[in-house]
Amino acid sequence: MESRYRAFLKKATPTRLIVGSFAVLVILGTVLLMLPVSSNDGRMTPPVDALFTATSATCVTGLAVYDTYGHWSYFGQAVLLLLIQCGGLGIATFATGFSILLRRRIGIRELVIARESAGGSDLDMTTLMRVVLGFTLAFETLGALLLMIRFVPLYGGLGAWASVFVSVSAFCNAGFDILSFIPGNASLSAFNGDPLVTLTVAGLIITGSTGFVIYNDIYLSKVKTRLHRNRPERLSFHTQVCLRTTALLLVLGTLLLLLFEYDASLSGLSFLEKLNAAFFQSVNTRTAGFCSVDLTKETDAGKLVTILLMFVGGCPGSTAGGIKVTTLVVLLAAVRSTLRDDAETSLMKHRFDSSMVNKALTVTALGVAICAVDTGIISAMHGGISGIDGIFESVSAFATVGLTAGVTTKLSVFAKLAITATMFIGRVGPVSLGLAFLMRGKKKTGTVQPEGRMLVG
Repeated sequence: MESRYRAFLKKATPTRLIVGSFAVLVILGTVLLMLPVSSNDGRMTPPVDALFTATSATCVTGLAVYDTYGHWSYFGQAVLLLLIQCGGLGIATFATGFSILLRRRIGIRELVIARESAGGSDLDMTTLMRVVLGFTLAFETLGALLLMIRFVPLYGGLGAWASVFVSVSAFCNAGFDILSFIPGNASLSAFNGDPLVTLTVAGLIITGSTGFVIYNDIYLSKVKTRLHRNRPERLSFHTQVCLRTTALLLVLGTLLLLLFEYDASLSGLSFLEKLNAAFFQSVNTRTAGFCSVDLTKETDAGKLVTILLMFVGGCPGSTAGGIKVTTLVVLLAAVRSTLRDDAETSLMKHRFDSSMVNKALTVTALGVAICAVDTGIISAMHGGISGIDGIFESVSAFATVGLTAGVTTKLSVFAKLAITATMFIGRVGPVSLGLAFLMRGKKKTGTVQPEGRMLVG
């Protein structure tokens, strides 16, 4: 039996092992959350609800059918926190990183798996793993300490636990919180005018969604600059694109949400509070799932902006979901090149390979298709839910965001299962999932296929 297991591991591709590791974590989390000890009332949680919650935590989404603090015991909350941490970093990245820190010998295969889990980076994986764990522990610890400044004086030991929980959840872009013990609070609405809380959470979300490859590049760039003081090292093309696009989306999202929601979900706040809330929501659409305003009061225009930002998501190799900002950049560059009748797709004096353009198109097309199917299921089974809210819920699940317009608690069992599958696909990636189950060896053939010609557009 053991020899068969080892043979399977040797034959399995890194992509399949990563997808399998997420599936195993979801199953384990489901079993633990079903236990009576995981709930406050001491009763077993229904399997479908436990599966939905475990998937949402592992896939760092944040959609929940129960109030996290009200339903789950401290044991259940600890299980959720562990699922969030492992799911946010990726099982392979997490295990390999600790092995490196403990100075265990890491084989080539383990490094390949970790590279896939960290976003397919070709960088030195030993250094990258140290960066992943180092930055994670540093940011989560700093975030927890800052939140404790506000929560501990108000809520004591419970405030300390809430600080740790929210910090890990925010950095991993999960969106779960245990702050419902505060009267009248929903997510972070009670702290809408508190910059210490909102900006700390926003900072954790941004750092988590930026990507460890970028931190590694910034770190190496500074090291090389110090070694060559007369020649500053430039950041890589990938890092420059990610940072510029992220900044643009944050600013654009803040301005649009402030414009569309000024007298809607942001009403009743001062201008500075509205600006802070609009920025916080713009950050949260990067796949975090927290909210400081009532999303059920959002206008359709505001929901549309949120949907588009959610679908894009964060940077590759991060804790964020969505199609990723680099995919958006490649698609826009391809559109521009086509309109200009350029022979190749290029940006900032760099050429994109055709395979990269094809992958960007595939990821986007699959994402749209999955969200369309989910929206159809929700609309067919819940006539009282508007179309825009159905799309909102579907995109939130696919992009592992966790924001909801009040739809999650209304879903039927079948709709919950559909959303559960969408969260899993969104976390591991539709292309990765397709490769894990459909990839076959390349066929050897000497036949040259004729060129297919047809009218397009």
